[in-house]
Amino acid sequence: MTFSFSVDRILGDRPFAEIGCPTLAVADGRLNLVALAGTHEFSDHPTVGVYDTATLSCRVLIRPRCAVQAMAFHPTLRLLAIGTGSYDGGYFFGGELLLLNLETGASVPAFEHHGGRQVLGLEWLDEQRLRVLMAPPDDWQDEEAHTHGHTAVVSRPDWTMVPPGSITPHDLAGPRVPAPRPDGRAAAYRLVTELGPDWDPRLTVRAAEELSDGRILATLGGVQLECWLPSGERLWAVPDEEGGSEIAVARDESSAWVSLVRPERHHRRPQSVVRLSLADGAQVDQLTPSVYVSLSSAADGTAALAPSGYRIAGVPVADRHPIRIRHAGRTWFLSYVKEEGTRRSNPGVAWMATAEPGPGPGPGRPAEPEEADVRRLFPCSWVPGERHFGGPGVEAADGSLIHAGRVFRQRRRPGDSFVVRRAAPDGTPQWVFRTDCSATALDADATTAFIAYDDGEIVALGLDTGTVLWRHRLTLGNMSLIPTALTVTQAGRLLIGTRDGRILLCSTTT
Repeated sequence: MTFSFSVDRILGDRPFAEIGCPTLAVADGRLNLVALAGTHEFSDHPTVGVYDTATLSCRVLIRPRCAVQAMAFHPTLRLLAIGTGSYDGGYFFGGELLLLNLETGASVPAFEHHGGRQVLGLEWLDEQRLRVLMAPPDDWQDEEAHTHGHTAVVSRPDWTMVPPGSITPHDLAGPRVPAPRPDGRAAAYRLVTELGPDWDPRLTVRAAEELSDGRILATLGGVQLECWLPSGERLWAVPDEEGGSEIAVARDESSAWVSLVRPERHHRRPQSVVRLSLADGAQVDQLTPSVYVSLSSAADGTAALAPSGYRIAGVPVADRHPIRIRHAGRTWFLSYVKEEGTRRSNPGVAWMATAEPGPGPGPGRPAEPEEADVRRLFPCSWVPGERHFGGPGVEAADGSLIHAGRVFRQRRRPGDSFVVRRAAPDGTPQWVFRTDCSATALDADATTAFIAYDDGEIVALGLDTGTVLWRHRLTLGNMSLIPTALTVTQAGRLLIGTRDGRILLCSTTT
């Protein structure tokens, strides 16, 4: 099947958009390049972009597994050495040495050991020798492990030809030295501001909606809700420490309910659901649920709350993988059944549960489902012995459920991520579509389900059969983007939010 996919308009575009919040900057006057490392969503999802200092265009973009700690341009080659790593919170300091070829954009992980070493500093001594400062392998009986490290000089005749995994622990043996952990964020902020005055540190877009008059609403890290005019001008934004998540627009489009992100570490600061005026973003109402909740728009356009957590010893705990179902005639959520003999911290077996929307605590105010109204329909996993994580989904016109999820394993296997259509009320799978990557967003129209994945791909599936209609890699220019929010606004029109804070208005035809 032939299809077309086009990005018609971009909101939130700016210089250095790809890197998020800058954490480290290294410039090279010989090449007129600057390497910028950044993060999205508060330390998650590190990114390295190499930019032309004259045009501010992104030449190369990679996404390392660990936080970037050091970078150094080679003195003569078009090569960037990148050191990454972190402490695992209990024992090991792991990381990578990446060799980024600026001609091809390919990066080579050079350390032999799969856990690697946390790299704290890099310095080219000449064309062949690279000095590497590393944290100790672990902090076992080492009181100075977080302030000291080891330095080694690694020599190679041609660093563009270094094979993956070829730098051994023997190469990295070296003397113990003081190893401070400097913070490069302030200097990186200064540099990007000097190079690009229009730069704006936008974070991940979590939800996006289009109003009937063409205005665009979005939630993202650090912003409860923002509103864009059809002209592309941002009308207003409501700042917040963590930002907003789901959006439920009132039927008259005068206001919207927004769920605010409140991580578990802020258990003393309860989660809030706020109602904001769409004229200026002013708060006009607020709810403080008794448990963690997710917010959605029901099929009739009213706002609905669903539990998105569970209780352990009476204490509410946020579910990191709740289901979030759009356009539903009833409230869907995961309900956990505790099994005998399981650990106290184990929430139990997840069941797909529903509750009919009840009267709210006031006009236009969504209500939490009453325990007496909850119906457990079928287990979240349809495979005996498997545990499934939840994900985004929609309810079809016949009441069946199309939702994404992932199989829980200590080590992921190919095909562990899935999208499934399940019949109501028994949950029998009507079709299953499997992939290796996790779904970040899902929406559907009358005939097609559209899924965004964390590798940058958008997939369209036939709603009745689960057949792949088309697949598209989301890019701008030659740079890949990671979609994090997706909304079908009308036939052939998608609204896509990205990890780097941009909002894309896209058209598709088949």
